[in-house]
Amino acid sequence: MAIRFRPHEQEEPEINLIPFIDILLVVLIFLMLTTTFSRYSQLQLMLPVAQAEAAQAQAQEIVVSVAADGRYSVAGQVLIDTLALEAALQQAAAAQPEAALIINADASATHQAVINVLEAARLAGLQRITFATQQPRER
Repeated sequence: MAIRFRPHEQEEPEINLIPFIDILLVVLIFLMLTTTFSRYSQLQLMLPVAQAEAAQAQAQEIVVSVAADGRYSVAGQVLIDTLALEAALQQAAAAQPEAALIINADASATHQAVINVLEAARLAGLQRITFATQQPRER
């Protein structure tokens, strides 16, 4: 009696990916929960000091000053609100269309106050704008 052995068919091994995906999701959730995000609102800024040469006086210039409390001054005339500022810049621009606008802003003046001057200058059609700075003190 002869015993016949059938060739045994080899099954291809299967890799079950579901446990692997479960572990990756748990690691991903863990990393998302433990990650700290930097807060940009807490940045400490050090503004640069301007060491430019002193500008020579030009024949046509309009000087606008911005005080720390938000008052404006155009050519020595004190203004209280932005509407008066816009009107004064439009009059000055009509009288001197090629004039350069020089903004003297106090170091404690708000950013919005300076933006109000820039917006009023844009509405008046002034295109040559510069900011006045001071030389740093030598120690």
